[in-house]
Order: sequence, then C-alpha cells, then structure tokens
Amino acid sequence: MLEVIHVRKEFRDGRQIITAVNVDNLVVETGEQLALVGPSGSGKTTLLHLLSGLLTPTSGEIKYNNIKISAMPERWRDTWRSHTVGYVFQKLNLLNSLTILDNLLAAMSFSDAIDKQDQLAWASHLLDQVGLADRLHSFPRQLSMGEQQRVAIARAVVNRPWLILADEPTASLDQANGQRVLALLRQLAKSSNSTLLVSSHDSQIIDQFQRVVPLRQVNTHAAYHSLA
Repeated sequence: MLEVIHVRKEFRDGRQIITAVNVDNLVVETGEQLALVGPSGSGKTTLLHLLSGLLTPTSGEIKYNNIKISAMPERWRDTWRSHTVGYVFQKLNLLNSLTILDNLLAAMSFSDAIDKQDQLAWASHLLDQVGLADRLHSFPRQLSMGEQQRVAIARAVVNRPWLILADEPTASLDQANGQRVLALLRQLAKSSNSTLLVSSHDSQIIDQFQRVVPLRQVNTHAAYHSLA
C-alpha cells in the first residue's frame, strides 16, 4: 500500500517559494491502477518523482508498505527504488549507445530481482511480449517513437517492481499507438499485481481508469483535492 500524508514540495525561485505539490491524503492499494491528471505545470511529474524517491518532500510523509520512503537517506532510497519501482519517464531516457536488449539487461544490473542466469531469457521474453522480438539487437534510434515507448515499458517492468510510475507515457504518440501502449502497460502491471500510477492530461486515456486523482494549478501553486 502506498500512502501520501500531508506532503508538500516547495522550490525556491529567487526570493519566491513555489509550491509544486500539496497532497493532503492519498492512499493507493496494492495492485490498484489509477490516473493522475492535471494540466501542464500542475505538479504531476514532481509528485511521481516524490513517490519514486527521486525527490524528498519539504514536509509530510510518503510510505510504501509501512516503509517511510521520505525519511530514508539518499543511498537507501536508491537501493529501495531499484528493487521496488519501475519508472516510464516522459523523455524515455533509453541508452542510445546500447541495443534495446542491452537496455533491459542494464536495468537488471541494479537489482537482484531476476537470477543472473535467467536475465537474458527474461529480457528477451519481455521484448517478445511488447512485440519487439525481431528487434532485440536494434538501437533505440532505429525504432519508431511507439516502439521506443514499448521498450521503455518493458524496461520499467523488467525487475518485476511492486510500483510502476508512468509519466505521460502516450504524450508523443498518435491516438492508436497511445491506446496500444496504455493497454500494454496496464496488462503487464496486472499480470504482476503491481500498483500502477499513470500521469496524463489526455481525456481518452483518463477515461479508461476507474479511479482518477486530479491535480490543478492555482496561479503558481499546485493544489491536490482528495477523493473519497
């Protein structure tokens, strides 16, 4: 279970303090899938970074299965993230110097979730699941944007994470490819009973989720409204 309790994240901009995220209370059950929505600048990416431990809150607590992530030293958060979190970044962050197979193998090198002797077979299996079995030795630059998104999803789930965070995973895709990518991401999360949070401002994506958590921007501040 993921818990966000009175979390606030502030940044300094010259003499001004900007509140990027202000979450009163959010509880996400294990295996739940939800959409985090709001316009550009409403704090969606910042909140995902907080949930993954890439950032720490200015105040409040973030807990995952009663482990207080927000209070961990950075080194411990890095270790926790490598074992627990799969992240689909908005800019993908694929390693262009590596083949797509090696991108997945590199991700597994930071975790012991998959036995070393099984890693090659598991990475190949995942790329087959996302429809890229014939592109294992291709480099990211040789793939279409939709194919690169599928690689990013495979990389995010390669360590069988408990928590999957996807930041605008369909933003650079046309409608048809966006729907395919979202369906694939939800299917892979469901098969491993992973908790899934997807940020988006696309109504066609948002409408597919039973639970939606809205973020809205108020002037230079982002405010969270808790749902019952």
